[in-house]
Amino acid sequence: MNKGVLYAAGAYTAWGLLPIFWKALQHVPALEILAHRVVWALVATLALGATRNSWAWLGTALRSRRVWLTFGSTALLLSVNWGLYIWAVNAGHVIESSLGYFINPLVNVFLGVVFLRERLRPGQTIAIGLALAGVLYLTVTYGAPPWIALILAGTFGSYGLLRKTAPLNSLEGFTFETLAMFPLALAFLIFTEVTTGGALFHAGWGTTLLLASSGVITAVPLLFFASGARRVTMTTLGLLQYIAPTLQFILGVTLYGETLTPERMVGFAFVWLALVIYTVEGVVSGGRAARARTVAALK
Repeated sequence: MNKGVLYAAGAYTAWGLLPIFWKALQHVPALEILAHRVVWALVATLALGATRNSWAWLGTALRSRRVWLTFGSTALLLSVNWGLYIWAVNAGHVIESSLGYFINPLVNVFLGVVFLRERLRPGQTIAIGLALAGVLYLTVTYGAPPWIALILAGTFGSYGLLRKTAPLNSLEGFTFETLAMFPLALAFLIFTEVTTGGALFHAGWGTTLLLASSGVITAVPLLFFASGARRVTMTTLGLLQYIAPTLQFILGVTLYGETLTPERMVGFAFVWLALVIYTVEGVVSGGRAARARTVAALK
């Protein structure tokens, strides 16, 4: 099998299994888990950067207003996404969280149309319409929009949009993001330690090890994803991305016993149908484009 497929599938599988990790820290407040994730993720990325011995970019980046504006914004979006996801998982909303990552590809298309002036193909228009119908159905049947799913999809989609034109590559950008988040995260952990006593070293060695390893479980899938994305086509990556929310959905239903009402299933069915149309249309469109390039090259 293509190494790129293995790397990308490994990244999405790790993200899909993340609820198990966060549930193991359910006794720790979500904000404290988030702060630890930021601090230890920075430690992990700095260690990785040290192995590559490539720091020339950092001085230039720190002096660039554009870098600060871009990655300050992505750091804010990432912190909201991470924090909400951790809280949602530990508050019993794994299924709704999975919905956010199911609709994320369609949100990406929508953001591309609005901000990048990309044109919708007919299949994409139908897919977005069906996904919107599913969200509206869930809103009507539950009396409120699926806010967790919408915020997760919106923040991650906006994050991807900003990173699309960012001046730093994957590892450098993530290092800068964690650097931007680090002071506030560290200040919060110090405040917590002084006022109420944080979980680190006070809630057992198991909790301490889990908190410290949150950096590794954050950085490693990102590196796997970056390695995989360079080796596979966007079509393959688009198919593999459904591994994560599918695993989350399965965990929510089976392992954590969250309620899956008929109304919720109907809403999900709209979204799943939209994703089938979106994926098939993407594969067909990609095949046509590849054949057109081949014909052009032969002329």
